Amino acid sequence: MTATQAGGTPPGTSSKSWTVRTRDRMSRVVPQGQVLPDRQPAYMSSWIYVFGVLTLAALIVVIGSGVLLAIGGVTWWHVSSLGHFVNSLHLWSVELFFAFMVIHLWGKFWMAAWRGNRALTWMTGVLAFLGSIGTAFTGYLSQTNFDSQWISGQAKDGLNSVGIGAFFNVLNPGQMLLWHVALLPLVLGVIVLLHVVLVRRHGIVPPIDSEGADADVEDAR
Repeated sequence: MTATQAGGTPPGTSSKSWTVRTRDRMSRVVPQGQVLPDRQPAYMSSWIYVFGVLTLAALIVVIGSGVLLAIGGVTWWHVSSLGHFVNSLHLWSVELFFAFMVIHLWGKFWMAAWRGNRALTWMTGVLAFLGSIGTAFTGYLSQTNFDSQWISGQAKDGLNSVGIGAFFNVLNPGQMLLWHVALLPLVLGVIVLLHVVLVRRHGIVPPIDSEGADADVEDAR
């Protein structure tokens, strides 16, 4: 193996290997060694930095349990004890997801997490929060029980009064189920992925009073 083959392609040249080309493209988006770093600054020992990862962990459980519910069908969680357990797991993972996300959002707000050219990172986080509200709302409407009927009945007049009901009919459980399992999770997944990539690209925001905060802002610029 030559040195060029071991270290990658020289600048300005194109490799015939798709793995090399993919690696080179990724290195332009996220600096090398930042995708899964094995070392972090000392201020990362604070608990406020944990809630972002907890939010992602809860989201993984939400997606996994949601996939099982989709496989089982819309009546499975009513007639099966296993289905009822998976449905409860899905519900409580959503509750934890929102709890962790709200703490993460407010924590980063008071830390001014948009410092150091991180404005887009902050905005994608806010969009993920708003998208999660819509996804959870359509999930409540897809329960096919009295709760979902009550919630949809209460929401109908408010949405119809602003014209949303013309294409977003909360009284149509089939439409709400498709919004919940197909469209909104896809959009939310793209936003969350973009958010994580931006965090890895620009790094974790330091505390305002940390010694390296000012230098971090200057380096990011």
